[in-house]
Amino acid sequence: MENHDHKTGTEHIHFHNLPHNHGEDEITPFLKESLSKTENFQTLADMFKLLDDYSRLRIFWLLCHCEECVLNISAIVEMSSPAVSHHLKILKAAGIIESRREGKEVYYKAPDTPICRLLHRGIEEIMEIKCKNEV
Repeated sequence: MENHDHKTGTEHIHFHNLPHNHGEDEITPFLKESLSKTENFQTLADMFKLLDDYSRLRIFWLLCHCEECVLNISAIVEMSSPAVSHHLKILKAAGIIESRREGKEVYYKAPDTPICRLLHRGIEEIMEIKCKNEV
């Protein structure tokens, strides 16, 4: 059931009467409220897009366990330094890695944030791998 709001020019969908009643009358308001938080869904979709490249996943997972410079990251993941730098730039812009400068060297690591812990845990669950200290 759609309703057009003439004051704002927007259309609203009301779920009072769903086309098919499958017994979800009690949960429908909760679902509607949860689905209305589109910015949360967009944030999560952006995270999935960010990690849609296996190289970024590998680099992120590595940086969950240690702090490293570009040259060492390149050696560990067997990629060129420019390619690693490209991925680091994307990960840093998204806020799931951070860096610090020491002289001419820049070191990268994943910060201890809820989103990083969740992504780290998710990678390990799906990949069926464990942190070294949990083996």
